[in-house]
Amino acid sequence: MHRNDSTPPAFPMKRCPFSPPPEYAQARAESPITRVTMPDGSQAWLLTRYDDVKAVLGDNRFSTDASTPGYPFIAPARAALLMNERPKTLIRLDPPEHTKHRRMLTKEFMLTQVEAMRPFVQKTVDELLDQLESHDGGPVDFAEEFALALPTTVIANLLGVPYEDRDFFQERAQAKLDLTADPEVPLRAGEEMRAYLDKLLTEKMASPGNRDDLISRLIVNQVVPGHLSREEALATIELLLMGGHETTANMIALGTLSLLTHPDQKDELIADPSLVKNAVEEMLRFHTIVHYNGPRVALEDVEVGGQLIRKGEGVLAMISAANRDPEQFPDPDRFDIHREARHHVAFSYGPHQCLGQQLARLELQIVFTSLFQRFPTLELAVPLESLTFNHDAFVYGIKSLPLKWASKKKGGSFFSVDYSRCVGGGLCVMAAPKVFAQNEDDGLVIVLDENPPPEEHDAVREAARLCPALCIHVDK
Repeated sequence: MHRNDSTPPAFPMKRCPFSPPPEYAQARAESPITRVTMPDGSQAWLLTRYDDVKAVLGDNRFSTDASTPGYPFIAPARAALLMNERPKTLIRLDPPEHTKHRRMLTKEFMLTQVEAMRPFVQKTVDELLDQLESHDGGPVDFAEEFALALPTTVIANLLGVPYEDRDFFQERAQAKLDLTADPEVPLRAGEEMRAYLDKLLTEKMASPGNRDDLISRLIVNQVVPGHLSREEALATIELLLMGGHETTANMIALGTLSLLTHPDQKDELIADPSLVKNAVEEMLRFHTIVHYNGPRVALEDVEVGGQLIRKGEGVLAMISAANRDPEQFPDPDRFDIHREARHHVAFSYGPHQCLGQQLARLELQIVFTSLFQRFPTLELAVPLESLTFNHDAFVYGIKSLPLKWASKKKGGSFFSVDYSRCVGGGLCVMAAPKVFAQNEDDGLVIVLDENPPPEEHDAVREAARLCPALCIHVDK
C-alpha cells in the first residue's frame, strides 16, 4: 500500500463480491500493520495478519467502547449510532462489565440448548422449502423468501417476538446497519426499535408466562432481581434480535450462491451430507460477512506484531483480512468445502466472540443438508454479473438472489418420492444409479436428478417397481 504522498490511504475500502478489499492483501504483503485515514480525518492502524488480529481481539488492553477517545468510526452514520447508545449494548462493554452481562445470556446459547432447537429449525426449513416448491420452478427471490425468513422465524421464536412484526424490525435493523445513511436515519431507527421492544417488554413483565421465551426468562431471572435494568434489558434484546436474523440471513444467501457457482462442490455435498460441517465453516471464513468487525482503541501502549500502538490510537483488527491470510489458509481466495477452516475468526475472537455462533451454525448446517437434497436443480435465474451486493452495510450480503429450478409441472420430472416412507433398502440405487443414491448417514434415498433424460425413464420405473416401501411414484 505504498503511497507517494504522506497521507495514509482512506478507509473503508470497497470489497469485491467474493473477497475483501484487494488493499488488505497488498498491505499484508508490504506492511501488515499500517496507518489508514478514517472518514472523519483521523488516523488508525489497519491490521491484516491473522495472528495480529487475534492478538488485538483477545487483549483487554484494547477497548470496544465507542466513547473512548480515539475509537475509529468507519462512517458518520456508525459514529452517530454508537455515540448515542444509551445504555451501551453488550458488544460495546469492556470487561469486567461485559463479562457480567454476557454470563447472564451464556446458558441460553450453550451447545445443549441450541441442539434442543434442532427439531424446530428443521421443521421451519422444511416448511419454507415446501413454500418454495409451491412456486413451481420459480423464479423467486431466495434471499427474501427463504434466507431471511428462516433466521427471522428462529430468533423471533427464541426471544418471544411476534413473527408478524418482522417487516418492522427487519427494516429498522437494515437502517441501523447502512453505513451510507444520513446519521439521523440509524438514530431514528434505533429509537423506533427501542420503543417497540419497550412496549413488548411491558406486556411480558405484566404476564411473563411460563418462561417459554428468552425475554420472559430475562425478566424473571435478571430484571426482577435487579441484576439488569430495564434499559439494559432493552439494549440486550435489541442486540439479540438484530444479530439473530440479519447476519445468518446473509450467510445463507451467500453460502447458497457459493455452491451454485461451484457446482462440483454442490454435487459432492448432495452425495455426501457429512461434508456439511466443513462446508459451513468454509462459507463463514470465505465470506466473513461482518466485514467491518474489529474496531478497537488502545487503553495503554501495546506492542503488536513488532509495532508499538500508543494509548488512544485506533485499531482496525479486520477479521475479513485475517480469514484470507495465506499463512493460515493456503490459497485463501479459493472456496473449498474440504478445507479445514474451523480456526477462522468469522465470529470474531476473544471476549466479544459471537454469543449466538452455535445457533448460526445449527441453522446453516440444517439448511445446507436440506436445500439441495430437495432442489438439486436449483440455479440462478439471472446472470451472476447482475447481482447487487450490500457493500455499504456493516453486515455484508446480497440484496436479492433470484433462483429457479426444474419444475415438475413444466414437463421435466415424471416421478416423485415420498421421503417419509423410505426404509433405505437401496433397490432404487441398484435399478437407477444415475437418478438415486443413499444418504451415508441413514441410508435413506437421495434424488440425484429430478428430471432424468428419457433414456433413464425405464430405470426409474424399475426402481419404483422394486421399492419395498412404495415411496417412488411414477406419473401416468
